[in-house]
Amino acid sequence: MAMLNSYDPFASTSAAFRVLDQLTGRGGTTTARPLAGMPMDAYRVGDNFVAHFDLPGVDPGSIDLQVEGTTLTIAAERSVPEIEGAQWAVAERPFGSYTRQLVLGRSLDTDRLEASYHDGVLTVSIPVAEKAKARKVTVSRADERTAVGSGQTIEGESAQKSVES
Repeated sequence: MAMLNSYDPFASTSAAFRVLDQLTGRGGTTTARPLAGMPMDAYRVGDNFVAHFDLPGVDPGSIDLQVEGTTLTIAAERSVPEIEGAQWAVAERPFGSYTRQLVLGRSLDTDRLEASYHDGVLTVSIPVAEKAKARKVTVSRADERTAVGSGQTIEGESAQKSVES
C-alpha cells in the first residue's frame, strides 16, 4: 500500500521558465522569479512516515499545514527582501508562495501529525494508525469445553438457562 502520492501544481510553470531561459539564452537568469516547487524526501521509519521539505528562507510563521481527508496541503511564503536604497545587480533567489499537496495513505494517523522547521527544512512526521499496524494473532487450541456444540457460547458462558422452581 502506498504511503502517499505527490502532486506539484507548479511543475508545468517550472518547465516553462526553463524553456524561456533557454530561448532567451539566459542559462542563469538575473531576475528573481516565482517559486517553482518544494523538493521533498519521504520515508517510513519504524511506525512513522516522515517527509522533509526544503523551504529555504521561509518565515516559519508563514507555513500552513492543513489535512482534509487524506490530503495534506503545505503552503509557505518567501518574501522579496526590501532593502531601502538597494540597486539590485543580481536577484536569482526565488520568492513568492510555495504550495504542495500530498495524498496520504489511509493507514496514517493524521490526527497525530507533528511538524517542525529547522535550518530551512520542514519535517512532517505522521504515525501509522494503530489499526493499520501488523499484529500477531494467537491461535488457541480448542478443547472439549469450548468446542462447537458443547452448550457454551463463544465467550465461554453457558448457553443453557437455569430454570428456578
